[in-house]
Amino acid sequence: MLKHRNCGHETGQRNLLADPRLCRAGRLYRTLCPAMAVQRIQEAQHHSGGLLVPEHAGQHYLAGLRHLSTGPGLHCRPVLWSAGVHAQPAADQPTGQDTRGAMTLRTQLSPRLEGWLLVALAVLLVGAGLGLRLPQNVDEERFLGVALEMLQNGSWFVPHRAGEIYADKPPLFMWGTAFFIWLTGSPNIALYLPGLLSAGATTAVLYDLGSRLWNRRIGRYAALLFLATYQTYSILRTGQIDSFLCLWIALGFYGLVRHLLLGPAWGWFYFSCAAMGLGIITKGVGFVPALMLIPYAYAARKGWSGVVAMPGQIGRWALGLLALLLACCVWLVPMVISVVRDGGPEGFAYVQEILLHQTANRYASAWDHREPFWYFFVKVIPQYWLPLVLVLPWLIPAWRRQLSKRDGRVLVLLGWVLLVLLFFSLSSGKRKIYIFPALPGLVLVAAPLLPWLLKRWFHDRVRAGRLVPAVVVVWLSLWFARGFIEPVIEGENPHKSLMEQAASVTQGADLVLVNWREGHWLYARQPIVHFGFAKPSAIEQSARWLREHPDTFALVPGEQLANCFLPEKARPLGQTSRADWFIVDADADNGLCKPEPLMKAYRFAWQQNVD
Repeated sequence: MLKHRNCGHETGQRNLLADPRLCRAGRLYRTLCPAMAVQRIQEAQHHSGGLLVPEHAGQHYLAGLRHLSTGPGLHCRPVLWSAGVHAQPAADQPTGQDTRGAMTLRTQLSPRLEGWLLVALAVLLVGAGLGLRLPQNVDEERFLGVALEMLQNGSWFVPHRAGEIYADKPPLFMWGTAFFIWLTGSPNIALYLPGLLSAGATTAVLYDLGSRLWNRRIGRYAALLFLATYQTYSILRTGQIDSFLCLWIALGFYGLVRHLLLGPAWGWFYFSCAAMGLGIITKGVGFVPALMLIPYAYAARKGWSGVVAMPGQIGRWALGLLALLLACCVWLVPMVISVVRDGGPEGFAYVQEILLHQTANRYASAWDHREPFWYFFVKVIPQYWLPLVLVLPWLIPAWRRQLSKRDGRVLVLLGWVLLVLLFFSLSSGKRKIYIFPALPGLVLVAAPLLPWLLKRWFHDRVRAGRLVPAVVVVWLSLWFARGFIEPVIEGENPHKSLMEQAASVTQGADLVLVNWREGHWLYARQPIVHFGFAKPSAIEQSARWLREHPDTFALVPGEQLANCFLPEKARPLGQTSRADWFIVDADADNGLCKPEPLMKAYRFAWQQNVD
């Protein structure tokens, strides 16, 4: 055993500092001589996969380390190497006369306060323009309308759209929207609050996990990187179901990481399973955090560092499935009871549609948004994962090095991201919003490498390095400003003015809708009649209805007008949803349509207009 020539420490002994778990606890080895401290730090970096972050230990110890070679990836300044939640990274410490004041300020900024400040930043950035935004696409119009109809008719477990059962999605997002409508009294604000809640929760999750897995600086980087990414705003600023799904996936992700990488923590595992269950009744793919169990099982079996092996716990693992099912039963059980109690064929058809056709069948053989396997990798990720995608050429080799060192944290997190991308790529139906659940995982596994990247890029360019914080501020400020600019550019929903004009022309009489869109229903200012959403025979049935009810009118798209009506007797209203719309009455009937007897007609009227 070799001894150090100055202090006699045994240099061949790997003890406390070589254990990455003890490093995370934040132990300070001030008693070691500089050479010994550097050696132990190098050993700790090797055994931890190179992702531990050194921290400042005071100027009185700095001189002894200044002239020692620390090898690649190590800084001479720090001797405290920690990844605990209370870490104070050296990169954040100023030098010179400002050190003491800055360290006092950092001491006052507790982890909890810093976390809340990041959450407040997320709410500020994502919430920019709240109150100015209006429903602009069919998804927002649909979900807001379903939530409003829930409040109006009290059918919470079997949603409806203009009186017809809506079976495309489970109701949890609509429940949340309805709750916020009741709370705020403003549908146009309430629609966007679930996404705002998801933004704050996901930011908190990333900060906390980054702090626990590495240190506070990494947690801060993870949160800021998430808030700097394009897709964060393209999803969370919308009133779409995926903005709310992000909340449950983030909570499920958090619970699993606490259990698999920082555990064992069975309480967090059951919490994760319950969150995934609520995610499933938000949108069927809410279970995707469970894909993390695949790389975890491999890492635990092979003895990789950074993962917690829990053999012989089959009963406890099985309870997680029970927690997931119980969360799903929040909606499933009362829904089935409601359907059985009513006993109508529409209710049983709804159960079959929502549980089978809209889940497994839609994934295996999608009928909308069909795209090739590589769609996400070629058309979505290069744009919507900016600016993170720009540093992938440096991140990928670094991840490969960490995997060669058997770092289980990188394997579990990065493996989960790749499995989520693979899962959605295997489905024939693809939309850009589908892969958003993978973004927090990618951000978390990328954040520990940012200090290394910044040092590599700006080590010899000190002035350029000082501009990095300014660039970050400008980038986030642009996203904040865009939140106010977009609503002004988009303007008012065209369906609103069209339906106001229709109510004026028809003097509030019943209006038959043909090939209608959700915006026609949402902004209707009079009773509407329809024969089912997207029914091909609607134009013929509208002619029959007008013959039997001559005091009513019909709203007909121009491309179908001549099928049953005289164009010269139609009154044009305007253009929405890529179609010209016309008002006709019974006098415009050309007599060419001979429809079958009417099977089902729906009549619906809002008790209060949506403004």
